[in-house]
Amino acid sequence: MGNSLLNSQGLTVKFGGLTALSDLNFSLEKGELLGLIGPNGSGKTTCFNTITGIYRQAAGTTSLLGKDITGFTPQQIYKCGITRTFQRLRLAVALSVFDNLLIGDSSSLNTNLFFNLFQRSKLKQEIEKKINKVKKIISVFNPALVDKLYEPVSKLSMIDRRRIEVCRALISDPKVLLLDEPSAGMTQEETRDFMNDLHEIKTKSPDLGIILIEHEMNVIESVTDRCIVLSYGKKISEGSFKDVSRNPSVRTAYLGED
Repeated sequence: MGNSLLNSQGLTVKFGGLTALSDLNFSLEKGELLGLIGPNGSGKTTCFNTITGIYRQAAGTTSLLGKDITGFTPQQIYKCGITRTFQRLRLAVALSVFDNLLIGDSSSLNTNLFFNLFQRSKLKQEIEKKINKVKKIISVFNPALVDKLYEPVSKLSMIDRRRIEVCRALISDPKVLLLDEPSAGMTQEETRDFMNDLHEIKTKSPDLGIILIEHEMNVIESVTDRCIVLSYGKKISEGSFKDVSRNPSVRTAYLGED
């Protein structure tokens, strides 16, 4: 556990009389890509929402690099170094690619009125620095997107929109990246391309920890180092994809086999 980035113990979430997560224990290591799988309603997105402070847990703790972040607000958790994407795209499609990415790094912008009005040369340097950072992170995914930096996101294909959303999550240099069904809405070819993107992310950011929620099992099998399987809010299996896919409980819960 010496390289542990994220650690949750006894994570429990309740909505009235419904227990959405029950005593969930898991850890994420530096450089690991962890798959979080299970049937619809098993608690996967609830787990993400709890880690990022959108939901409050009824019990349990979460720590990042040994620091207890239980009860932190989403803004505090973001500043600690945890970012995410959503199953449904949250891009402002009428805005440019650059504007959408800058939203992901807005906390680092200097919004001081005196600075913006009277230190124009420094403001120009800061903007150029942001542009270069945006170009660098986009080129990891699709170098052709650099030429579309000032075009509206509405003109992009689904896979490039997904790429922009991931770039927006990465631009703040997070320690942990949470991806919620990034292949949703993609074709099989786009999904294969996105798997290559994930491999590239791991190569470029070897210490980044990633948790991936995904229904496409070929994606999970191809990119994950380890998997956790949830069913009705409980962890029923953990291990390599090969190991969990052979687990009878997993096959019953996830694949519908008797």
